[in-house]
Amino acid sequence: MDHVSPDIAHHAALDARMVDAVRDIRLLALVSWPAGQEVNFLADYARGVVRLPQPEYPKLDFSHARAELDAIASAADPSHPLGIYLMESARSWSIAASLCENVGTTTVGDLSIQLFGRPDQCLPGDGPTTRDAARHFISIADELDHELMAPAEHVTISATALQLQLQRELDDYFDGRVIDVVLDPDLIAKAAAGATRIRLRFGAAFSDYDRHQLLQHEAFVHSLTALNGREQPLIPSLALSSPRVTATQEGLATFAEQITGSIDIGRMKRISLRIEAVAMALNGADFIEVFRFFLDSGQKPEDSFASAQRVFRGVPTTGGTAFTKDVVYLRGLLGVHTFFRWALRERKLQLCRWLFAGKMTLADVQRFEPLFASGVLKPARWLPHWVARANGLAGMLAFSLFANRIRLDKIVADGHVPDL
Repeated sequence: MDHVSPDIAHHAALDARMVDAVRDIRLLALVSWPAGQEVNFLADYARGVVRLPQPEYPKLDFSHARAELDAIASAADPSHPLGIYLMESARSWSIAASLCENVGTTTVGDLSIQLFGRPDQCLPGDGPTTRDAARHFISIADELDHELMAPAEHVTISATALQLQLQRELDDYFDGRVIDVVLDPDLIAKAAAGATRIRLRFGAAFSDYDRHQLLQHEAFVHSLTALNGREQPLIPSLALSSPRVTATQEGLATFAEQITGSIDIGRMKRISLRIEAVAMALNGADFIEVFRFFLDSGQKPEDSFASAQRVFRGVPTTGGTAFTKDVVYLRGLLGVHTFFRWALRERKLQLCRWLFAGKMTLADVQRFEPLFASGVLKPARWLPHWVARANGLAGMLAFSLFANRIRLDKIVADGHVPDL
């Protein structure tokens, strides 16, 4: 680091310490249920035997990591862009460490809310709550006639077939094997992505929409930002999924689905149902009630179990608490969409490309602008096609900016839109 200024060198050293300190704090893995819960529960449920699952969790101690994270936050400069990033990241990791130490208790729900928020929080711009937005999408999905779906949308794809399809498309994108697509029988979600591996839940059924969604969401956001973060020579923590970046990461990934036409109303309904289920659990619903909520909403028993399991990761299944990560999807989507429109208006679309240079928040990328300009931070090596083609992105955002000025309630009369 002889060629960098003392302030950069200081924070780069702190960042290296943080990467080492959080190595074992794998939040989602540590709150996930042990394998085998689904088979026994569904077999009992089919026979009319209803029992609350009682997953067991390991006892963990991250006191050393938390002490190191506190020291890093104290040593960072609160007036420096990297100092702010390190302070906020260290505190976020420290909360995650405490959460992992308390798995199986109601404390997890409280710490989860600190990290990810609640369904009754207002959306950006003091708008409606996240739960209001979720109910809006559920209502629209329920009103649509399923006969409007194309025949291809009814065809299911096995996890094995999807694995082969995604692997081929990723190998073409990278012109070689950079990311492996593998099957995982223990995965709660239908898919999950790291820097060099995308996991699909073995035995799950997927649609053609799912294929496009996974490519845009998991591969071209979650994996690419991790890969690009690994390319950062001074701030390698940008490759890590810090809990504080979850809303931006999931918002960016869902925005990628939207802008590429890969998202459908069914996907929006699934995201929204999870938010409603989190709210139900916080208000006292237990695992059985949440499971039945997903069943009544049209999900298959296997998918209903997986969806309910997401809500009760790391918390008691008796109700009154929840793992609230799923509330970030809609809030993150609206936040990212608003940020991209703002970037166009302010002629700062470069920020949108820099957002892929690692895993960061929307506030981070704005504070990092001088660091990218000076070369301290490297631009993204890999970009999704929709970001790389700036003219197309600008065209869509420009239309969105203007279209939002048209008030539907002012032009719709008697249920019809008049000729314009």
